[in-house]
Amino acid sequence: MSEQATTTRPTTPGGFIAPDGFIADCRARLGFDLLAHTWTAVVIFGLREGPRRPGELREAIGGISAKVLNDTLRRLEDDGLVERHRYAEAPPRVEYGLTPLGETLLGPVEALGAWSVEYGDAVVEAQERAERRRARQERQERNTGQERNTGQGRSTGQGR
Repeated sequence: MSEQATTTRPTTPGGFIAPDGFIADCRARLGFDLLAHTWTAVVIFGLREGPRRPGELREAIGGISAKVLNDTLRRLEDDGLVERHRYAEAPPRVEYGLTPLGETLLGPVEALGAWSVEYGDAVVEAQERAERRRARQERQERNTGQERNTGQGRSTGQGR
């Protein structure tokens, strides 16, 4: 039997052989890093129906500044996921569209979107619980600090 056949490394449902750890040059980590940028998946999803001008894309996305959109588009262009088309018109017109490589990310982005629709409420509830817990802890810490500063909760030895 070959060594490859006897090796048992965990796999994902898609058949990806999980590495022993996520080292810097791991291909899976590259994909995670791509999607870790706040606006990457949103911009890719915004371009799913075809090329758009930056203003149209920004309006469709909402909540993104022109600078952040421009930086995101440049980064995605550098990654080979988006291409810029400049038209020799007056006034000049620029459109951005997904490359064939960028289109391959639509499946994972849509899957993440579907997961978010299904489980988003549970995540928001957990975040709200954590926020309430932190607020309680901060109040307790402030109260404990005030007691120390004012001498409350400390025996002064008087009245014995």
